[in-house]
Amino acid sequence: MSEAAEKIDSGQREIVTFRIADQDYCIDIGLVREIRGWTPTTVLPQSPVYIKGVMNLRGTVLPVVDLAQRLGLGETEPDGRHVIIIAHLGSRTVGLLVEAVSDITSVPQSELKPTPDVASMDAKAFVEGVFTVDDHLIRVIDLKHILPHDEGDRE
Repeated sequence: MSEAAEKIDSGQREIVTFRIADQDYCIDIGLVREIRGWTPTTVLPQSPVYIKGVMNLRGTVLPVVDLAQRLGLGETEPDGRHVIIIAHLGSRTVGLLVEAVSDITSVPQSELKPTPDVASMDAKAFVEGVFTVDDHLIRVIDLKHILPHDEGDRE
């Protein structure tokens, strides 16, 4: 049996961990297409405030989401240390602006804890749950709620 199949059978979840607003978050590695250094984006008028702009990725124009601002943690002023995680969900591809990628690791799916009841409904929509890795809490981002919706989604 292949290593990937063994991990699926054993209930392992492969994640990419990253930092935003000095906090730890992650997404499933299967959603990550690539990780790139920060490059300036082209601002589009009337886009949601959490959209930093758009970038050209080998002929495909995609939005770049300021993940800190989208989560209500303040606007990011990107510099050369920041990175963009190119993520793919369904038919949509988006760049996620983060401070840094920390690690790629496997965690048991059984270790995923639900978002605490003290969190607002918005927080619960953005955060699928929490893993504990080496005594650090890592929030699992739910990209379905992070990505910009239809053209009528303005904030």
